[in-house]
Amino acid sequence: MGNCLKRSTTDDISLLRGSDSVRDSSSDQLGPPAYQEALPIQAASPVYHPSPSVTRTVTQLTEEEQVKIAKRIGLIQHLPTGTYDGCKKARECVICMGEFLVGDALRYLPCMHTYHMTCIDDWLMRSLTCPSCLEPVDAALLTSYETN
Repeated sequence: MGNCLKRSTTDDISLLRGSDSVRDSSSDQLGPPAYQEALPIQAASPVYHPSPSVTRTVTQLTEEEQVKIAKRIGLIQHLPTGTYDGCKKARECVICMGEFLVGDALRYLPCMHTYHMTCIDDWLMRSLTCPSCLEPVDAALLTSYETN
């Protein structure tokens, strides 16, 4: 019975690496598995949402989707921004459910709702509607350009 514990078997790390060699687990002084080294490279590739149910990396986008996303980014950049000073009526971002802290970067929508800039920017990349009142943000922006 004691021999079955000392018998050489393929260890878990060699299985992860795809190695067929048999190793003695007491002599293994291995670093992190190779799959962990590849994670930062994958994380650097931005992910976009050409529509609410579609998620793709930048290399997987069609030319039409790239144009659509570029237009969307341009519209978002025209929305007013500010910094929370503690005096505004809205005290919470309804996207992340976190309270605004003094100094937080905010973005204001044409419908007068206020959100953390990072929260609403991510939301608007998926859907160009206000998450609170569902008012189309792009239509309000386009009409403000026409009146100027």
